[in-house]
Amino acid sequence: MEEKLYTIDQVAEILGMHHKTIRKFITEGKLRANKVGKQWRISGHDLSLFMENSDIQIDTKKDEESLIEFSTSKSNPSDSRNKINVSTVVDINDLNIDEYNRISNSLLAIMNSKDPNLGLSTIKMQYSEKENRLRVLLWGDIKFTEEILNFIELLTER
Repeated sequence: MEEKLYTIDQVAEILGMHHKTIRKFITEGKLRANKVGKQWRISGHDLSLFMENSDIQIDTKKDEESLIEFSTSKSNPSDSRNKINVSTVVDINDLNIDEYNRISNSLLAIMNSKDPNLGLSTIKMQYSEKENRLRVLLWGDIKFTEEILNFIELLTER
């Protein structure tokens, strides 16, 4: 039985990410892919492994609502536990898929940066196409939370 192979664009659509982000994951070796001619192909198995290792999940609810989740965290081994940690949930409503991609890619770029000020922090995003809502869950110190909230405010100004 032949395994399904996905293009970069198909993987980007499945994960709700920009195709350049998927290419970056391939270049960095985070996502296994094979060249077929001039194009990259990702096997279903490699996509599943990537999703497990990156804590990415795609949930399908009983009412066929498609939810896309992405969770990432940064930790610095030299950091000890912060004295104060904050968790917060941000709902961004009336958001189409293009706006979701722009905002989520920007937040992922922040988390993928080498900024040591991120310390022990986590960001988890969940987009509901049915409700046109992006839910962002943050966990980290007060400074991290403040910076991310300010960034979200800038990204959502109309």
